[in-house]
Amino acid sequence: MNLSFFDQFSSPHLLSIPLILLSLLFPALLFPSPSNRWVNNRLSTIQLWLLHLITKQLMIPLNKNGHKWALMLTSLMIMLLTINLLGLLPYTFTPTTQLSMNMALAFPLWLATLLTGLRNKPSASLAHLLPEGTPTPLIPALILIETTSLLIRPLALGVRLTANLTAGHLLIQLISTASIALAPILPTVSILTMIILLLLTILEVAVAMIQAYVFVLLLSLYLQENI
Repeated sequence: MNLSFFDQFSSPHLLSIPLILLSLLFPALLFPSPSNRWVNNRLSTIQLWLLHLITKQLMIPLNKNGHKWALMLTSLMIMLLTINLLGLLPYTFTPTTQLSMNMALAFPLWLATLLTGLRNKPSASLAHLLPEGTPTPLIPALILIETTSLLIRPLALGVRLTANLTAGHLLIQLISTASIALAPILPTVSILTMIILLLLTILEVAVAMIQAYVFVLLLSLYLQENI
């Protein structure tokens, strides 16, 4: 039983071919292809409004030098948002529950923000490692602590996204299994469990959107520190 709970987090295979790449590319099929007339229907209008809203929110903490990252950050936000929401559907696989994938997204982008700061403003970037007014005896310890906190940022990004989505999926499966098992024995308790499951599903939809936003927002804040 314990193994079956975690089977949903293993990448599906077809003829020994992993389907994780297909699940990553599938969200792109939900968006309309470019045409001469962008505003074709209500769906396209809603999507353009959503893209404008997301881009505006992500660019608020950044100055003009960071606006060149708008396409990358917005694309990452849309990809994470669609993957997280599609993963809540039955008989689907959520790639963002894999720590390897989240680290593959977090580490290169974090490193890009760090290298951008070291290239453009090396003195200001290194100054973050030592707060102003630090007593001389505490300088080595604080430099070590700040360096550790800097290097642990991509790990925190990946683990936060993985842990929140994994915990939500496990809770949904546990409660749904309990409601089915209690149906023939205690129908009243089973109905109450289903109500809790419905509320938890609504909460997980919110968590899926919030975690995608937090992931990209933290990257934009790291970028702001280095530009």
